[in-house]
Amino acid sequence: MPPPSSARRGAPVAITGARVVSPIGNTLDAFDAALFAGRSAVRAQALDLPGIELPPVPVASADFDAASQVAPSRVPLDRATAMALAAARDAAKAAGLEPGRYDVERLGIFWGSGMAGAATFEATCRTVYADRRRMRPTSVVTTMPNAPVAEIALLFGARGAALAYACACASSAVAIGEAMRAIRAGWIDVAIAGGSEAMLTPGVLASWQAMRVLAPIGATLAATDAARVAAVCRPFAADRVGFALGEAAAAFVLESTEHAEARGVRPEAMLAGYATNCDGVHITNPDASGQARAMNAALVDAGIAPDDIGYVNAHGTATTAGDAAEAESIARVFGAGGVPVSSTKAIHGHLLGAGGAVELLAALRALQVGRLPPTANTGDPDPGFAIDLVTRAARESTGLRAVMSNSFAFGGTNAVLIATRAG
Repeated sequence: MPPPSSARRGAPVAITGARVVSPIGNTLDAFDAALFAGRSAVRAQALDLPGIELPPVPVASADFDAASQVAPSRVPLDRATAMALAAARDAAKAAGLEPGRYDVERLGIFWGSGMAGAATFEATCRTVYADRRRMRPTSVVTTMPNAPVAEIALLFGARGAALAYACACASSAVAIGEAMRAIRAGWIDVAIAGGSEAMLTPGVLASWQAMRVLAPIGATLAATDAARVAAVCRPFAADRVGFALGEAAAAFVLESTEHAEARGVRPEAMLAGYATNCDGVHITNPDASGQARAMNAALVDAGIAPDDIGYVNAHGTATTAGDAAEAESIARVFGAGGVPVSSTKAIHGHLLGAGGAVELLAALRALQVGRLPPTANTGDPDPGFAIDLVTRAARESTGLRAVMSNSFAFGGTNAVLIATRAG
């Protein structure tokens, strides 16, 4: 392989295909319709834990048949891996990335997930401890964190780097950013990058509920008022109470501009900047200083100024501490009310390891159609936040040239991506 080239350092990378499996749609048209209308997919889900009575929790599930995906390895697929395969196939098709049109030695797979294989792991535990039956001999390869990477690599015959990233809620943002770095350095020409997560299982949901970060819903409310359940997640609101968990996968085809031009493919957008760092302060409490450092570093990497950013898709989890830290960090970087901001977690849920990828797609859709998605359910933003929050309805932004997507994770990992218009 060629050594890193200083000429490539800082160069934008072409995004030639992007597709999604999500609670708000599995096609770009469906995704856009819900995104810009602020239409929430959140609903109540009961917790089936024998011997333990717990109230329902808010979730956002995808309309997706995991059995429709055939594993290249021919082993059973975890639901998250099945979603990953579907999104990767669709993204490659959108990019025209067909066998024979790329060098398998220079194709890399970069994928993120916070708890890959969670559904299979919980099912395996039930098999052993509740049903007292033997587990499948394929349990290890179905639950391993790099299962999505392995299956996607087999699907496309990739012989370049095949790397899995587990950085909690920043996992897929890190995967996408590291794919960009590999292309810039000249190690590969093209990458399939993104993330997936599917952990809407009783045990995992009960674990998150125990942390008291899920928006509480009573059994009566869950049974009688679906509209109010759908609105329980209110990012940056004065009365925010937590988030809903979701499941999704999003995949992107990233290429050097030279590779895209050689294939005769016009980029949909450019991935222009990326930065990741660690707060180094606390395992769960976010740090505004660390987040601001990450945003500033991404701007430097993209070679643009804060004023060039026309929209920020915030991490925005609707937790008390999380939203306060992010609002402060955004104001530090852009100035008070200096950039339009919204959080889309209110409609598709907190997607954990897949969040960075899906939220980058949301930012890209804003860039491509010239509209900013609203922060659904948030009528009255917290008056202590000095940010220009897009609420109630989508906002027109026809001159949009660059967007930012923030992903801030447990463990202190921060990841920021910047995309710009192609051409």
